[in-house]
Amino acid sequence: MKRFFVTGMFLALGTMFVLGISPYIRIAEYAGGTDAAVGKVKAVLEEQGYEIIGQYQPGDNPDLYVLVFTNDEIINLSKRSKDRGMLAAAMKVGFQKKDGKTTVSILNPEYLFYAYFRELMNESSFKSSALKIASEILATMKQAGTLMQPFGGDLTADKLVKYRYMAGMPDFDKAVTLAEFDNFETGLTAIRKGFSGKGTILKVYEIVSKDSKTAIFGIGMKDQEKGEAHFLPIVGESHVAAMPYEIILQGDKATMLHGRYRFALHWPELTMKTFTKIMSSPGDVEDAMKSLFETD
Repeated sequence: MKRFFVTGMFLALGTMFVLGISPYIRIAEYAGGTDAAVGKVKAVLEEQGYEIIGQYQPGDNPDLYVLVFTNDEIINLSKRSKDRGMLAAAMKVGFQKKDGKTTVSILNPEYLFYAYFRELMNESSFKSSALKIASEILATMKQAGTLMQPFGGDLTADKLVKYRYMAGMPDFDKAVTLAEFDNFETGLTAIRKGFSGKGTILKVYEIVSKDSKTAIFGIGMKDQEKGEAHFLPIVGESHVAAMPYEIILQGDKATMLHGRYRFALHWPELTMKTFTKIMSSPGDVEDAMKSLFETD
Protein backbone atom coordinates (compact mmCIF):
# COMPACT_ATOMS: atom_id res chain seq x y z
CA MET A 1 0.00 0.00 0.00
CA LYS A 2 2.85 2.35 0.92
CA ARG A 3 4.53 1.62 -2.42
CA PHE A 4 1.36 2.58 -4.34
CA PHE A 5 1.03 5.78 -2.29
CA VAL A 6 4.63 6.82 -3.02
CA THR A 7 4.23 5.99 -6.72
CA GLY A 8 1.04 8.03 -6.87
CA MET A 9 2.74 10.96 -5.15
CA PHE A 10 5.57 11.01 -7.70
CA LEU A 11 3.09 10.78 -10.56
CA ALA A 12 1.20 13.75 -9.14
CA LEU A 13 4.43 15.73 -8.77
CA GLY A 14 5.37 14.85 -12.36
CA THR A 15 2.01 16.18 -13.55
CA MET A 16 2.62 19.41 -11.66
CA PHE A 17 5.98 19.88 -13.37
CA VAL A 18 4.51 19.13 -16.80
CA LEU A 19 1.93 21.85 -16.27
CA GLY A 20 4.63 24.50 -15.81
CA ILE A 21 4.93 26.55 -19.02
CA SER A 22 8.03 28.66 -19.64
CA PRO A 23 7.81 31.99 -21.48
CA TYR A 24 10.79 31.29 -23.77
CA ILE A 25 12.42 28.38 -25.52
CA ARG A 26 16.09 28.48 -26.47
CA ILE A 27 16.34 27.10 -29.99
CA ALA A 28 19.98 27.27 -31.02
CA GLU A 29 23.41 28.75 -30.45
CA TYR A 30 25.37 29.79 -33.51
CA ALA A 31 28.98 30.92 -33.69
CA GLY A 32 29.38 34.53 -34.76
CA GLY A 33 27.05 37.49 -35.05
CA THR A 34 23.32 37.85 -35.53
CA ASP A 35 23.24 38.30 -39.33
CA ALA A 36 23.89 34.68 -40.22
CA ALA A 37 21.56 33.39 -37.50
CA VAL A 38 18.76 35.68 -38.63
CA GLY A 39 19.21 34.50 -42.21
CA LYS A 40 18.95 30.83 -41.20
CA VAL A 41 15.79 31.33 -39.16
CA LYS A 42 14.14 33.48 -41.83
CA ALA A 43 14.80 30.81 -44.44
CA VAL A 44 13.26 28.10 -42.25
CA LEU A 45 10.15 30.15 -41.46
CA GLU A 46 9.54 31.20 -45.06
CA GLU A 47 10.07 27.67 -46.33
CA GLN A 48 7.29 26.51 -44.00
CA GLY A 49 4.90 29.20 -45.24
CA TYR A 50 5.19 31.75 -42.44
CA GLU A 51 5.29 35.44 -43.29
CA ILE A 52 8.02 37.66 -41.82
CA ILE A 53 6.11 40.82 -40.92
CA GLY A 54 8.77 42.74 -39.01
CA GLN A 55 12.37 42.81 -37.85
CA TYR A 56 14.55 45.27 -35.95
CA GLN A 57 17.31 45.83 -33.39
CA PRO A 58 15.75 46.67 -30.00
CA GLY A 59 17.34 49.75 -28.51
CA ASP A 60 19.47 50.04 -31.67
CA ASN A 61 21.73 47.45 -30.06
CA PRO A 62 23.73 45.60 -32.76
CA ASP A 63 23.93 42.53 -30.50
CA LEU A 64 20.13 42.18 -30.30
CA TYR A 65 17.64 41.36 -33.04
CA VAL A 66 13.99 40.34 -33.31
CA LEU A 67 12.06 38.66 -36.12
CA VAL A 68 8.26 38.78 -36.08
CA PHE A 69 6.21 36.29 -38.09
CA THR A 70 2.67 34.99 -38.49
CA ASN A 71 0.35 33.20 -40.90
CA ASP A 72 -3.39 33.11 -41.62
CA GLU A 73 -3.94 30.18 -39.26
CA ILE A 74 -2.49 32.08 -36.29
CA ILE A 75 -4.40 35.25 -37.19
CA ASN A 76 -7.72 33.43 -37.61
CA LEU A 77 -7.28 31.67 -34.26
CA SER A 78 -6.46 34.99 -32.57
CA LYS A 79 -9.54 36.68 -34.03
CA ARG A 80 -11.72 34.14 -32.22
CA SER A 81 -10.72 35.81 -28.96
CA LYS A 82 -12.71 39.03 -29.12
CA ASP A 83 -11.05 40.84 -26.20
CA ARG A 84 -7.65 41.81 -27.58
CA GLY A 85 -6.83 38.24 -28.59
CA MET A 86 -5.20 39.53 -31.77
CA LEU A 87 -2.23 40.50 -29.62
CA ALA A 88 -1.26 36.83 -29.80
CA ALA A 89 -1.11 36.82 -33.59
CA ALA A 90 2.51 38.00 -33.77
CA MET A 91 5.14 35.35 -33.06
CA LYS A 92 8.58 36.62 -32.04
CA VAL A 93 12.08 35.18 -32.34
CA GLY A 94 14.90 36.83 -30.43
CA PHE A 95 18.64 36.87 -31.18
CA GLN A 96 21.31 37.82 -28.64
CA LYS A 97 25.01 37.95 -29.43
CA LYS A 98 27.19 37.35 -26.41
CA ASP A 99 30.68 35.92 -25.93
CA GLY A 100 31.18 35.33 -29.63
CA LYS A 101 27.98 33.38 -30.27
CA THR A 102 24.35 34.19 -31.04
CA THR A 103 21.58 32.58 -29.03
CA VAL A 104 18.23 32.15 -30.76
CA SER A 105 15.05 31.94 -28.70
CA ILE A 106 11.32 32.14 -29.29
CA LEU A 107 8.55 33.55 -27.17
CA ASN A 108 6.71 30.34 -26.34
CA PRO A 109 3.38 30.39 -28.26
CA GLU A 110 1.71 28.12 -25.71
CA TYR A 111 2.61 30.55 -22.90
CA LEU A 112 1.30 33.48 -24.93
CA PHE A 113 -1.93 31.71 -25.88
CA TYR A 114 -2.85 30.90 -22.28
CA ALA A 115 -2.07 34.44 -21.15
CA TYR A 116 -3.91 36.25 -23.96
CA PHE A 117 -6.74 33.86 -24.86
CA ARG A 118 -7.45 33.15 -21.19
CA GLU A 119 -10.85 31.50 -20.55
CA LEU A 120 -11.12 30.41 -24.19
CA MET A 121 -8.32 27.95 -23.41
CA ASN A 122 -10.77 26.14 -21.12
CA GLU A 123 -12.89 25.24 -24.15
CA SER A 124 -11.65 21.92 -25.47
CA SER A 125 -12.03 22.63 -29.20
CA PHE A 126 -10.34 26.04 -29.00
CA LYS A 127 -7.57 24.71 -26.77
CA SER A 128 -6.96 21.83 -29.17
CA SER A 129 -6.62 24.25 -32.10
CA ALA A 130 -4.33 26.59 -30.16
CA LEU A 131 -2.00 23.85 -28.92
CA LYS A 132 -1.85 22.34 -32.41
CA ILE A 133 -0.69 25.68 -33.83
CA ALA A 134 1.82 26.12 -31.01
CA SER A 135 3.18 22.63 -31.69
CA GLU A 136 3.50 23.36 -35.41
CA ILE A 137 5.44 26.57 -34.71
CA LEU A 138 7.89 24.78 -32.42
CA ALA A 139 8.26 21.93 -34.90
CA THR A 140 9.27 24.50 -37.51
CA MET A 141 11.76 26.08 -35.13
CA LYS A 142 13.39 22.67 -34.57
CA GLN A 143 14.61 22.95 -38.14
CA ALA A 144 16.63 25.98 -37.06
CA GLY A 145 18.04 24.33 -33.94
CA THR A 146 17.37 21.42 -31.65
CA LEU A 147 18.19 22.77 -28.19
CA MET A 148 14.53 23.36 -27.28
CA GLN A 149 15.45 24.49 -23.77
CA PRO A 150 12.67 26.27 -21.82
CA PHE A 151 13.83 29.24 -19.74
CA GLY A 152 12.71 32.42 -18.08
CA GLY A 153 10.63 30.82 -15.32
CA ASP A 154 7.40 28.88 -15.57
CA LEU A 155 3.75 29.35 -14.72
CA THR A 156 0.90 26.88 -14.74
CA ALA A 157 -1.84 27.25 -17.33
CA ASP A 158 -4.32 28.24 -14.61
CA LYS A 159 -2.03 31.04 -13.38
CA LEU A 160 -1.41 32.33 -16.88
CA VAL A 161 -5.15 32.62 -17.59
CA LYS A 162 -5.58 35.02 -14.65
CA TYR A 163 -2.02 36.29 -14.36
CA ARG A 164 -0.94 39.27 -12.31
CA TYR A 165 2.44 39.83 -10.68
CA MET A 166 0.96 40.20 -7.21
CA ALA A 167 -2.20 41.36 -5.48
CA GLY A 168 -3.08 44.93 -6.41
CA MET A 169 -1.11 44.84 -9.67
CA PRO A 170 -2.92 45.11 -13.03
CA ASP A 171 -3.98 42.05 -15.02
CA PHE A 172 -4.85 41.56 -18.68
CA ASP A 173 -8.18 43.35 -18.24
CA LYS A 174 -6.58 46.57 -16.98
CA ALA A 175 -5.70 47.88 -20.42
CA VAL A 176 -4.61 51.49 -20.91
CA THR A 177 -6.76 53.53 -23.27
CA LEU A 178 -4.55 55.55 -25.61
CA ALA A 179 -7.06 57.20 -27.94
CA GLU A 180 -10.62 56.98 -29.25
CA PHE A 181 -11.81 57.76 -32.77
CA ASP A 182 -14.98 58.18 -34.79
CA ASN A 183 -14.51 54.74 -36.33
CA PHE A 184 -11.96 52.01 -37.09
CA GLU A 185 -10.74 53.47 -40.39
CA THR A 186 -10.10 56.87 -38.82
CA GLY A 187 -8.11 55.22 -36.05
CA LEU A 188 -6.08 53.13 -38.48
CA THR A 189 -5.18 56.21 -40.52
CA ALA A 190 -4.25 58.17 -37.40
CA ILE A 191 -1.94 55.45 -36.07
CA ARG A 192 -0.14 55.02 -39.38
CA LYS A 193 0.27 58.77 -39.73
CA GLY A 194 1.53 59.00 -36.15
CA PHE A 195 4.80 57.26 -37.00
CA SER A 196 5.81 59.99 -39.46
CA GLY A 197 8.51 62.28 -38.18
CA LYS A 198 8.84 60.47 -34.84
CA GLY A 199 12.49 59.78 -34.03
CA THR A 200 11.92 57.88 -30.82
CA ILE A 201 9.37 55.29 -31.99
CA LEU A 202 9.49 52.82 -34.84
CA LYS A 203 6.78 50.74 -36.48
CA VAL A 204 8.14 47.21 -36.54
CA TYR A 205 5.03 45.46 -37.86
CA GLU A 206 1.30 45.71 -38.30
CA ILE A 207 -1.47 43.14 -38.65
CA VAL A 208 -4.81 44.50 -39.85
CA SER A 209 -8.10 42.62 -39.94
CA LYS A 210 -10.70 44.85 -41.54
CA ASP A 211 -13.48 42.30 -41.20
CA SER A 212 -13.10 42.24 -37.41
CA LYS A 213 -12.08 45.93 -37.27
CA THR A 214 -8.91 45.05 -35.39
CA ALA A 215 -5.29 46.03 -35.91
CA ILE A 216 -2.15 45.50 -33.87
CA PHE A 217 1.08 47.42 -34.23
CA GLY A 218 4.46 46.40 -32.85
CA ILE A 219 6.39 49.48 -31.81
CA GLY A 220 10.09 49.84 -31.11
CA MET A 221 11.09 52.44 -28.51
CA LYS A 222 14.32 54.12 -29.57
CA ASP A 223 14.74 56.66 -26.76
CA GLN A 224 18.10 55.76 -25.22
CA GLU A 225 17.12 56.97 -21.75
CA LYS A 226 13.51 55.76 -21.55
CA GLY A 227 13.13 53.04 -24.17
CA GLU A 228 14.46 49.54 -24.75
CA ALA A 229 18.10 50.61 -24.38
CA HIS A 230 17.27 51.60 -20.80
CA PHE A 231 15.11 48.77 -19.51
CA LEU A 232 16.32 45.68 -21.39
CA PRO A 233 19.79 45.56 -19.75
CA ILE A 234 18.06 45.79 -16.35
CA VAL A 235 15.32 43.19 -16.75
CA GLY A 236 17.32 40.83 -18.98
CA GLU A 237 18.29 40.95 -22.65
CA SER A 238 17.97 37.17 -22.98
CA HIS A 239 14.21 37.84 -23.07
CA VAL A 240 14.58 40.01 -26.15
CA ALA A 241 11.81 38.04 -27.90
CA ALA A 242 9.41 39.96 -25.65
CA MET A 243 9.88 42.92 -27.96
CA PRO A 244 8.45 44.93 -29.57
CA TYR A 245 5.67 46.32 -27.38
CA GLU A 246 2.21 46.42 -28.96
CA ILE A 247 -0.85 48.60 -29.24
CA ILE A 248 -4.18 47.30 -30.47
CA LEU A 249 -6.98 49.10 -32.24
CA GLN A 250 -10.37 47.45 -31.81
CA GLY A 251 -13.24 49.29 -33.38
CA ASP A 252 -12.82 52.93 -32.45
CA LYS A 253 -10.49 52.50 -29.45
CA ALA A 254 -6.71 52.09 -29.26
CA THR A 255 -5.33 50.43 -26.12
CA MET A 256 -2.17 48.79 -24.77
CA LEU A 257 -1.53 46.26 -22.06
CA HIS A 258 -0.54 47.90 -18.80
CA GLY A 259 3.22 47.96 -18.43
CA ARG A 260 3.16 46.47 -14.95
CA TYR A 261 1.27 43.49 -16.37
CA ARG A 262 3.19 43.05 -19.60
CA PHE A 263 6.67 43.44 -18.11
CA ALA A 264 5.86 40.95 -15.37
CA LEU A 265 4.30 38.46 -17.80
CA HIS A 266 7.36 38.46 -20.07
CA TRP A 267 9.84 38.51 -17.15
CA PRO A 268 7.99 36.36 -14.56
CA GLU A 269 11.14 35.78 -12.51
CA LEU A 270 11.64 39.50 -11.84
CA THR A 271 12.29 40.22 -8.21
CA MET A 272 10.67 43.22 -6.61
CA LYS A 273 14.15 44.73 -6.23
CA THR A 274 14.67 44.59 -10.01
CA PHE A 275 11.11 45.73 -10.68
CA THR A 276 11.74 48.91 -8.71
CA LYS A 277 14.71 49.69 -10.97
CA ILE A 278 12.31 50.04 -13.90
CA MET A 279 9.59 51.74 -11.87
CA SER A 280 9.35 54.52 -14.45
CA SER A 281 9.31 52.22 -17.50
CA PRO A 282 5.56 51.41 -17.61
CA GLY A 283 4.84 55.14 -17.67
CA ASP A 284 7.61 55.76 -20.20
CA VAL A 285 6.14 53.09 -22.50
CA GLU A 286 2.68 54.62 -22.17
CA ASP A 287 4.06 58.06 -23.03
CA ALA A 288 5.83 56.61 -26.09
CA MET A 289 2.62 55.00 -27.31
CA LYS A 290 0.55 58.12 -26.70
CA SER A 291 3.06 60.13 -28.72
CA LEU A 292 1.60 58.46 -31.81
CA PHE A 293 -1.52 60.54 -31.37
CA GLU A 294 0.13 63.85 -30.60
CA THR A 295 -0.04 66.50 -33.29
CA ASP A 296 2.67 69.07 -33.76
